[in-house]
Amino acid sequence: MKVTVVGAGHLGATCANVLAYRKIASEIVLLDIEEGLAEGKALDIMQSAPTTGFTSVVCGCTNDYERTADSDVVVITSGIPRKPGMTREELIGINAGIVKLVATNVLKFSPNAIFVVVSNPMDTMTYLTLKATGLPKNKVIGMGGALDSSRFRYYLSQAMNEPMNDIQAMVIGGHGDTTMIPLTRLATYNGLPVTTFLSDEELQEVAAKTMVGGATLTKLLGTSAWYGPGSAVAFLVDSILNNQKRMIPCSVYLDGEYGVEDVCIGVPCIIGKNGVEQIVDVRLDEEEKNKFAKSVEAVRNMNKDLRSVL
Repeated sequence: MKVTVVGAGHLGATCANVLAYRKIASEIVLLDIEEGLAEGKALDIMQSAPTTGFTSVVCGCTNDYERTADSDVVVITSGIPRKPGMTREELIGINAGIVKLVATNVLKFSPNAIFVVVSNPMDTMTYLTLKATGLPKNKVIGMGGALDSSRFRYYLSQAMNEPMNDIQAMVIGGHGDTTMIPLTRLATYNGLPVTTFLSDEELQEVAAKTMVGGATLTKLLGTSAWYGPGSAVAFLVDSILNNQKRMIPCSVYLDGEYGVEDVCIGVPCIIGKNGVEQIVDVRLDEEEKNKFAKSVEAVRNMNKDLRSVL
């Protein structure tokens, strides 16, 4: 199984490292436009193999798309990272051109690949990748919901003082500070609703922390996070390559599901060897439906800025 990760920055390199360390892919190609960066990161990862025991092969290349040929999965992390005070929306003008160029170039050499989009603003970049490549909607997946749900589970575990792995929770909607929707009503701890253990006020605080989870890290780090996002990407790729059929919230193209058309936004999906195997219809209550409708509208408005690119 071959995976290409485009963008060898902190996030891309972390993704490649997790893919290798967990033996998810046998071959991983890191590609970057900066001379020597991908080669250096790949060499560094490979030199950890003797002490970690993985057998995957990681190689790096500078702007050589031929080296990515016949990839099963392509991960796009290209573009500038978010800076403190910068919204994901402000990244559109810069990152749209980069993502379109990357997606179309990789597609020439890997026409059967499934694309996982990480670049921000992620829902809009997922939509751009789908439209620019003309791929079937099951083959273009935005990673955001997997990361947001992981952060949601972390904040729930902190509030409850219970292990994260015993908590199940998901975030739907746009991958943005004001557009994501942590589904507190449906979150569980060992099968029991978390509402049994946390008050409404505590749950609202958890939801609020989740929604600004990325911004919190950006303020602390001075740039976008990479360990959480890189691991979330590898988790998603693992479900594709090994046909695990996990239910993972992802940004995918809706064509009537949830009463929405022509937009990519986060909903729970079954992820397997064909990419999006199924979009799961969660029965939202009226409040959640209203929040989802507002999130869709916000993402749709962002997509209008793609007119000059598409």
